[in-house]
Order: sequence, then C-alpha cells, then structure tokens
Amino acid sequence: MTVRETLADLDALVLAAGIWFLAKFLRYAFPPLFPAFSAEYGVSNAALGLAFTAMMLVYAGLQFPSGALADRLGRVPVIAAGAVVAAAGALALSVDVPYLVLVAAMVLVGAGTGVHKTVAVGLLSATYPSRTGRSLGVLDTFGAFGGVVAPAAVLVLAEHAGWHAVFLPAGLLGLALAAVFVARVDDPEQSASDSGGGAGVRAYLGLFRDARFSAFVLVTVGFSFAYNGVVAFLPLYLTDAASVDGGVASLLYSGLFLVSLVQPVTGELADRFSRIRVVAGTLALAAVGLAALLLTSAPLVVVAAGVVAFGLGSHGFRPVRGAYLLDLVPDSMAGGGLGVVRTILMGAGALAPAVVGVVSESVSYVAAFALLLASLAVAAAVAVALAVSE
Repeated sequence: MTVRETLADLDALVLAAGIWFLAKFLRYAFPPLFPAFSAEYGVSNAALGLAFTAMMLVYAGLQFPSGALADRLGRVPVIAAGAVVAAAGALALSVDVPYLVLVAAMVLVGAGTGVHKTVAVGLLSATYPSRTGRSLGVLDTFGAFGGVVAPAAVLVLAEHAGWHAVFLPAGLLGLALAAVFVARVDDPEQSASDSGGGAGVRAYLGLFRDARFSAFVLVTVGFSFAYNGVVAFLPLYLTDAASVDGGVASLLYSGLFLVSLVQPVTGELADRFSRIRVVAGTLALAAVGLAALLLTSAPLVVVAAGVVAFGLGSHGFRPVRGAYLLDLVPDSMAGGGLGVVRTILMGAGALAPAVVGVVSESVSYVAAFALLLASLAVAAAVAVALAVSE
C-alpha cells in the first residue's frame, strides 16, 4: 500500500476523531466558564448545573434515534448533520446573548454532538474490523484532548477577548469538518443501510434479556454518573473544597484529559486480551483516584495524583466499553443497540451535574463527590463480577 493509499485509509478515523475533538471541546469549554457566566448573568451553581444537565439530557436523548437512523440511512450523513448543528450552537454564542439564549445554544450543542459517538463507533468498527479497539482508542483520545484544549482556550481567549471568542473558531471549524467528512468518507456498510434495514424499538429493547448485557449497562451507568459529575464541577471542587489555587485547578483539569493518551493502549489491550478484565481494572483505578480527591486536607501532590489516577482509569475504560458492547450487540443492530445503551448511560450522566450542584450547595462539595464515588464503586464491583464469571 502506498503512502497516499495509507493516508486515504485513515480518512474516516482522522475526520471522525476531529469532529469528536470539537464536540468534547465545546462541551468542556462550559465548566471553566461557569464563574464568568455566574458573574455576567447573576445565576447560581444550581442554575448552571441545570443548564449543563439540559445540554447533556438532549445529548443523551439523541443516542438511540441517531443510531437507529444510521442503521437505516447510513452513518456518514448522520455524523455530518450533527457537526453542522453543533457548529450552529457554537456560532450563536460568538456574540452577546441573554442567559436564555445561552441555555438554548448549550442545548443545540448537546443535540449536535449527541449524534456523533454512537454512529462513529459503528462506522469505525466497520471500517477497521481488525483494529476496533485501537481505532476507538484514537477516537476517544482525540475527544479527550478537546477537554485538554478547552480550559486553556478559555483561560487565554476569555481573558483577552471575552468568552464569546471561544466559540467563533469552533463553529467555523465544525462547518468545515462536516463538509470534508461528506466528501472524503465512505461507509463500508452503506449498501446495507440504504436497503431500509434496521430493527424496531422492541427488538433493540430485547437485548436486555441477556443478563450480561444488562449487567454491563449497569456498569456504564454507574461510571457515566460519576464521570460527568466530576468533570462538570472539578474546577470548582478543587478551588472551594480542596483549597487549590485557581490557576493550578485549571492545570489539573487539563491534566485530567491529558492522560487520555492511555486510551490507545487500553484499546490495544482490549483487541489482544480479555476486554471485560481491562474494564474492571480501569474502573478500579478510577475509583481509587476519586477516593483520593475526597482527602481535601491532603497535600497538593495527593490531590494531583488523584486527578491523574481518576483520568487514567476513566479514559482507559472508554474505548474498551465501546469494543465490549460491540461484542454483545448483533451487527445488524449495532447502531440502535449502542444508541439504546448510550441513551441510558448518558441520561444518567446528564443528571449528575444537577445533583452535584444541588448537593454541593445544600450539604457540601465533599458530600457530592462522595456520592459520585459510591456510583463508581458499584460500577467497578459489577465489572469485577463480570470478569470473574467470564
């Protein structure tokens, strides 16, 4: 294979990962901007948490419809349409807007980004069948680096040009990526999709009759609730509960996503060895890291180590989760089947910011993060049980 052919073979992976990077960038640009939103609009942590939850609920609600639609119409147009919608939400925030418009734009971003991951997992698994774990690891690494770049972009652009400047280049990039994606990417299973295939809702729900499938859904739900709660409020938790300097808290927040470089490694391990055992190990590591964050009086190095451990375990889990779910779902139901699971897990995750916001104000940040740890510990315990019984 020539260099040109090799590069062409990577079009689907690079472009899908680029759109996922943008989706994560937009999502994780919001939490570092919460202080600016609070100051400009005079809203509480609970209101900001509810706005973030609204965005994530829309994101979650589109997982199954987008997957089922991709089973019928093809994955490429669904992914491209999502990128355009997310770009429109970003462009709406590039100018001064009232608070209600801010919330509406966040919901639009949730809608546009919500169609991507479920459909992209199916596209990459079909395009790179022998390298599924590795390609999903690359996809999730690109996405996680959106979280690395977002706080830095907020720190630089918001300080010098205002927070609106964060969203204009993101919106323009989204439109460009959508156009190139349509022009360059082919779906290997397009002919099957065009034939009007795809199962009904009842058939997708029938997947839950498999005990191991249902147990793994519980694992993903517990993880998603804990992860989304942590990432939505980690900067505020570090500054308010752990007494970490604001600049250091931003660096640690970026570090949470920087360690996503572990994802190709765990994806490769998933291709070679037992996927559910990799799942159990990564979730256990994430739980240990989150437990360390509850030691708010501990030295900064312990808090930093907790952030790193939580990031390694959380990001390491994500590509293996997708690969393992593909093992459990029939090929003919891949899009909708993954969509059902992601709707459930993202719905649970979408509730987490609101729960953390309310508990942090009514009790304490430590109590809110202890609740997240309990959810993650349950997920890890069920994953260990699945690994032992494999």
